[in-house]
Amino acid sequence: MKTLVWVEHDNASVKDATLAAVTAASQLGEVHLLVAGAGCAGVAEAAAKIAGVGKVHLADDAAYANALAENVAPLVVELMGHHDAFVAPATSNGKNIAPRVAALLDVMQVSDILSVEGPRTFTRPTYAGNAIATVESSDAKLVVTVRGTAFAKADANGGSGAVEAVAATGDAGLSSFVSAEVAKSERPELTSAKIIVSGGRALKDGPTFEATIMPLADKLGAAVGASRAAVDAGYVPNDYQVGQTGKIVAPEVYIAVGISGAIQHLAGMKDSKTIIAINKDEDAPIFQVADIGLVADLFAAVPELTGKL
Repeated sequence: MKTLVWVEHDNASVKDATLAAVTAASQLGEVHLLVAGAGCAGVAEAAAKIAGVGKVHLADDAAYANALAENVAPLVVELMGHHDAFVAPATSNGKNIAPRVAALLDVMQVSDILSVEGPRTFTRPTYAGNAIATVESSDAKLVVTVRGTAFAKADANGGSGAVEAVAATGDAGLSSFVSAEVAKSERPELTSAKIIVSGGRALKDGPTFEATIMPLADKLGAAVGASRAAVDAGYVPNDYQVGQTGKIVAPEVYIAVGISGAIQHLAGMKDSKTIIAINKDEDAPIFQVADIGLVADLFAAVPELTGKL
């Protein structure tokens, strides 16, 4: 079986999410990569070095500069004539492109897989991760998105894949890129950080969140996350959100401060290696998944913890 993997990139470098998708794809068969972008030849060269990659298809065209799904999907469908499966990381771009590819191929999509159980059989979460479904596809072509935290990352070096240019399918004229507001931070990226400090609604407001969570995160060299309640209340921007409708993370250490542990939040972080919870409510659901729980007033406990680091 030949698999085609969408390479997540910014036209300059390969994103970590791609490495997990390559690991999943390698369990299906021969791995080919698709690098679609503008001025992205360097990305293709880097992608060719990923361990286990046989070939890199490079589509360098202005139509793919911003990975608009309406433009990328026809290119993928064109290449699927020579591939049996399309695999994409379950990122914003991957989850935007894959459904359109599935629709154009008239096949089902298997979303957010956790493991590969056979050539056409996978496990995936359902009911906010409270149940794991085993699904099998009988379609001629597979379209799969991969939960990055469920697979080890392929080695970014050691491969010797060949780069092959492919013809662009051009601008479909269905959408256009207007602008992007990208939050910049010196802290680690949330989805790849080894330590995450997250805050919840109990932090009262934005300035209190900043004054309480940020110093602890800075001391630990950690990324900062938040519950949906904190994001909805306007304490922090949307890109901080961890959970079923936010980002799925699995760091070495996850510190939940003032987060009760709603099922939607747990779905995004319960695969973390060590979970530390600080909450004054001893019956908070977060303590059911926490490895270390501290029943205390966060406004006293967190500054004290920060001061001792």
